[in-house]
Amino acid sequence: MIAVLKHELRNYFHSFTAYVFGAFLLAIVGIGAMLYNLQAAVGNFEYVLSFGTIVFVIIVPILTMRVIAEERKQKTDQLLYSLPISTVQVILGKYLALLVIYLIPLAIISIYPLIFAQYGDVYLPTSYGSLVAIFIMGAALVALGVFISSLTDNQGLAAGIGIAAILFNYYSVSLSEYVSSTSFGSILALIVLALILGAIVRYLTRNEFLAYGVSFVLIAIISVALYLEPTVFEGLLPDIMRQLSLFDRFNTFVSGVFDLTAIFYYVSVIIFFLFLSVQSLEKRRYN
Repeated sequence: MIAVLKHELRNYFHSFTAYVFGAFLLAIVGIGAMLYNLQAAVGNFEYVLSFGTIVFVIIVPILTMRVIAEERKQKTDQLLYSLPISTVQVILGKYLALLVIYLIPLAIISIYPLIFAQYGDVYLPTSYGSLVAIFIMGAALVALGVFISSLTDNQGLAAGIGIAAILFNYYSVSLSEYVSSTSFGSILALIVLALILGAIVRYLTRNEFLAYGVSFVLIAIISVALYLEPTVFEGLLPDIMRQLSLFDRFNTFVSGVFDLTAIFYYVSVIIFFLFLSVQSLEKRRYN
């Protein structure tokens, strides 16, 4: 795993990827600091971090698009399978390299509250609590990007899907106000999600029986719930969209509350998408 980590870091710093990622993140946070902390004389640095979250829609897919897709395109992923390490170690090595790239600009940004505190009142616990939260939220988005990159050998396609997925998550709370809140709309959406999950299982395992079984079990659970308590589906779809938003949970930290449930959610997302990435590589190894 350490060998994969070092190899990935060497590749990132020998290309423009790490520098573009860091430059974009520092530029957006710098603009936010100028607007809020300097021009408006606002001492809340966490507002700057909230302002800068929109940049993740672009920079995370740029950072993660090549992590596995390039290996598949150049057929160098076959070399990974011949190494005396497991697929889990390969994914973890690549993922940790991405986190190191992400941590470097965050380490620079972490100095900002201390500088601003010399010239005004800055509540440091909220500022650094928000920094911890934005790191874990970004780590969850990076895990999503790694999984998307594992699905294709086209970097452009991986970046496009990543931007669309993160953009949808960014605006999911706003969009939840326009989706159907009726029981029928929620049931229909859940059935579609069950079918999509079955398709993902089929892609990762090439096991049609398992894929159909997963979809059938989920649809059966939905049917039983509908029979026992039909009203439970009213307003369920908008609520799911709000609960799944990574960005909305970050706003809790900006408000001065260190939300452990949000941290648990971020960690769960990381584990879930890294697990799917491992399964994606395992499928290709056996093929």
